Amino acid sequence: MSEERRARRAATREARSGAGPTVSGVEPGVNPGATAKFGLFGEVLTIGLMMTVVALGVVTLPIALAAGIRHLRRFVAAEDSRAGLFWEDVRAGILSSLVVGVPAAVIAAVLTIDVLVAGSGALPGGQAIAVVGWAGLLVLSVALLAAAGAWSPALGWIGAVRAVPSVVRADAAGAAYLAAAAVFTGVVTWALAPLFIAGIGCAALAVVAVPARRRRGVHHAG
Repeated sequence: MSEERRARRAATREARSGAGPTVSGVEPGVNPGATAKFGLFGEVLTIGLMMTVVALGVVTLPIALAAGIRHLRRFVAAEDSRAGLFWEDVRAGILSSLVVGVPAAVIAAVLTIDVLVAGSGALPGGQAIAVVGWAGLLVLSVALLAAAGAWSPALGWIGAVRAVPSVVRADAAGAAYLAAAAVFTGVVTWALAPLFIAGIGCAALAVVAVPARRRRGVHHAG
């Protein structure tokens, strides 16, 4: 194989991955930042740690998720993904996020207490109450992830929350993936608390990946 053909093939691979320059006749790939799998994994863990620090206040979990999701979107798109931009998003939305964070924390606490009391056998029909409690926690988690994914400094938290029903209706399967990500985060955290770092990072990546999955499906159908 000639040197020119080898160079052409290498350039074509890079173009298709989205990481290299455009080559004539080759459609460039999307999300070039996601092509380096080990690099993406490292970024998920790094942003998971940063999100965990912000989420220590509990009521600050929404802005931790939103800032982490925006950071990973920039990273997979090979845009500017400096850590400083994450902290800028946190500063821009942390106070207004309390309108979501405080009610979400209260609802989660009430549902958790219901599940614990139901599991103790102190209430008649405890199993049904526990199922309702777990379902409520799952719905709350999906809504929180969807709202965090919709948030931007320009839209604000009220607009992000209002967008949740339309997001779920537009992609019910995507909502199921978000539910799976929430369950995964809960399970790994229950198994070993420090794994929350990886879990929340993966949950943020799921919010980024679900719409990309939908776009690819539309592209292939066309």
